[in-house]
Amino acid sequence: MLAALALVAFARPAVSAQTPPATPQPAASPSGVASPAVSAVPSPPAAQPPPANGATPPPIVVTPDNAQVAVGASVRLAVGSVIGQISATVADQTIAQVSVDQTSQAVVVFGKQPGSTVVTIVDGRGLRRDVPIRVAYYAGSVPSDISLAITGDPASPDFVRDQVVGAIRRAAQLRPGAQIVVGSDDVPFNQTLGQDRDASVNVSVLMQGTQYFEVDSTVHIQIRNVAAPRISPDSLMVSDYPERLEENGTLFTADLRGEQPSRFLYFHYNPPGQPDRRIVLHADNPSSEPMTLQFISGRGGPSQNEMAAGHVATKAFLVNALQNQGRLIEVPAGTSMAIVTQDIPAGAVVCNILQLRVLSGGGSVHLTLAAESADGSAVPAPSSTLLEGAHKHARGIYPIPEFHYATQWNVNDEYLELPIGHIPLPNDLQGQALAGDYGVLQSFVVTVQNPNGSPASIAIYENPRGGRATGTFLIDGVLVQSHQTPAYSRYKIRQYVVPARGFVRVTIVTMPEAGSSYPLKLIFAPDDGSVAPGAPGSPAF
Repeated sequence: MLAALALVAFARPAVSAQTPPATPQPAASPSGVASPAVSAVPSPPAAQPPPANGATPPPIVVTPDNAQVAVGASVRLAVGSVIGQISATVADQTIAQVSVDQTSQAVVVFGKQPGSTVVTIVDGRGLRRDVPIRVAYYAGSVPSDISLAITGDPASPDFVRDQVVGAIRRAAQLRPGAQIVVGSDDVPFNQTLGQDRDASVNVSVLMQGTQYFEVDSTVHIQIRNVAAPRISPDSLMVSDYPERLEENGTLFTADLRGEQPSRFLYFHYNPPGQPDRRIVLHADNPSSEPMTLQFISGRGGPSQNEMAAGHVATKAFLVNALQNQGRLIEVPAGTSMAIVTQDIPAGAVVCNILQLRVLSGGGSVHLTLAAESADGSAVPAPSSTLLEGAHKHARGIYPIPEFHYATQWNVNDEYLELPIGHIPLPNDLQGQALAGDYGVLQSFVVTVQNPNGSPASIAIYENPRGGRATGTFLIDGVLVQSHQTPAYSRYKIRQYVVPARGFVRVTIVTMPEAGSSYPLKLIFAPDDGSVAPGAPGSPAF
């Protein structure tokens, strides 16, 4: 019965003697599908009559039913449920081109330029199938393997994760307007890394953009913590002039000598109405051999709050500097490379505190800090002519990058006041003195003695003397921060109980914060019963 039905389905209608001869048709194959005629160059097939019994012919099936093709790449469309040869045309040949593989019944689409079009596929029955095609670039690319050399005694998990993210971002090649999505939470690393130790991680990375194809990658990072001795810098370089940026150009230039490590602070503001910019620090190696730099950094911003930018930068730098946490950068012989790039949109402030030294290679590296267009399209030529501004601020090299002070205090004596940012530093170059000691690391060791027969409660108070100020303090190795406090106010930042006829030794490391109004005093005094650090109403946390 089934065989009989099949014969009925594929039988041709009878032709009477008076009917003109019909167009010759392909003979039926055993499967009921017409065998294709052999032709060197297939021509578009003519339309075929529907089955005699009025049954709907099976539609052409294309897999995938729509295609995304990268520019310069191709995708293969498998074509099924067809009879006879197939042909394919593309509506817009400037966007894509097609070729047909009759043997495997497939259409290959090649992407030529970004855009959307339609590929139309026709089989021997004249049935058509339109396939939407989108051609675009990939959002970017990133190497599958990256090597990262860092320093740290030891390197904390947070620092390692941040450095891994930074290494991936620096290695990624993004299309204009695309972005890379990767953060420290994506890095599976949760232990300290000691000196001369290695580690490796695999990190998932997403690159995306509205006009691009997404790219999902896994990057393998090989990390090595290189043992490097701690150092104290010989000088402090400062770029805070012009503080307001109104054009692109060179902001600061100096040599970093092999035997003279230096700290470098920059603080700049891009006013509203200005084009978006970026701050770039270039390192130029004029010698015939590569140089390796150790690079310790604490960056803040971009932020519309200048005090927040300075506070974030100071906090990050103090933590990194005290643990010698940095990364190693190799500057090839006879080349210049950007070692810092920081976006500064209109209306934003940026701050960065760096510590730089030449670890190997000898000689000097020439440093140039420049304000450039945000997209890098208009990079000013290197120049020794520096930008100027209407309001003078510090720009130069200052000979005292650190203060160290030790003293004793008896709880029965007058209050002990430790001044921070009170001494203007002379400029080794022509320019302004450094008021406020911004970027100068200041450390104190205070031995508090109690000769009395009962314990004594004391506290350390912060007391801004110039204006509103934020603060970052490492007290006995504990990070203590302060939100902005008004000038001449007094708040506790640490409390102690000194045992009877005993002593307490207190260590403090701090740095005046760019964007705040220093000087500031730290005052050792008896506990006055005011709000405790970290309690509601206290700016300290």
